[in-house]
Amino acid sequence: MTTAPLTAAELEALRAWDTPTICNALEVVTPQRRGYGFTTSPLVCAFPALKPMVGYARTATMRAMHPNPRPAAEAKAQRFAYFDYVAGGPGPRVMVIQDLDPSAGFGAYWGEVQTNIHKALGCLGCITDGSVRDLDATAEGFQLLAGCVGPSHGWVHLVEFGQSVSVAGMTVHSGDLIHADRHGAVVIPHEAAREIPKAVDLLTRKESVIIQAAQSKDFTVDKLKAAIGEAEEIH
Repeated sequence: MTTAPLTAAELEALRAWDTPTICNALEVVTPQRRGYGFTTSPLVCAFPALKPMVGYARTATMRAMHPNPRPAAEAKAQRFAYFDYVAGGPGPRVMVIQDLDPSAGFGAYWGEVQTNIHKALGCLGCITDGSVRDLDATAEGFQLLAGCVGPSHGWVHLVEFGQSVSVAGMTVHSGDLIHADRHGAVVIPHEAAREIPKAVDLLTRKESVIIQAAQSKDFTVDKLKAAIGEAEEIH
């Protein structure tokens, strides 16, 4: 992490904007981010009415198509170490889990039990290219962005945790700052996070001039062109 974790107030301020707005702001603050750092494949949002989640990534990989090859005692020890990992570091946290099965989503890692456990461990939700289930029994307020919804968990088990993962076209490292909502997710570089509010303000002022012109009852193409020119002069 290149800078100190954001305060609770700074994180909450970022929740005021949707993820597309955050992506737009990053194009101002870090122009190279226009081409990467966000999800590019569709994800199912289980609870679109929830506010965006903003938190620090905890990463893992899983499989479900075949039984866990680890002996039971080793698998249990790994699971307990995983709990320690998820609960550690700055919060709140967002789980990002990559499904390594050839047919991602064969078995759901996320359901009633895991959402309640991870909420207790300080997570706001999960982003996965795998499947989720138990949508009527998940932990209250816990968001799920997933590749699909499915009925079974198969032989679901952890493979590794704490490493870099790739979910829906977005590469995530443990500790990355994540912003996610019904549109998808984006990684906010730590060094850019505190510049987001100023960039959003700039973009809002620029866009409002154009939107006002477009919504005007006496709209003309010439007025639209003039508004675009006016917006370009706003800094």
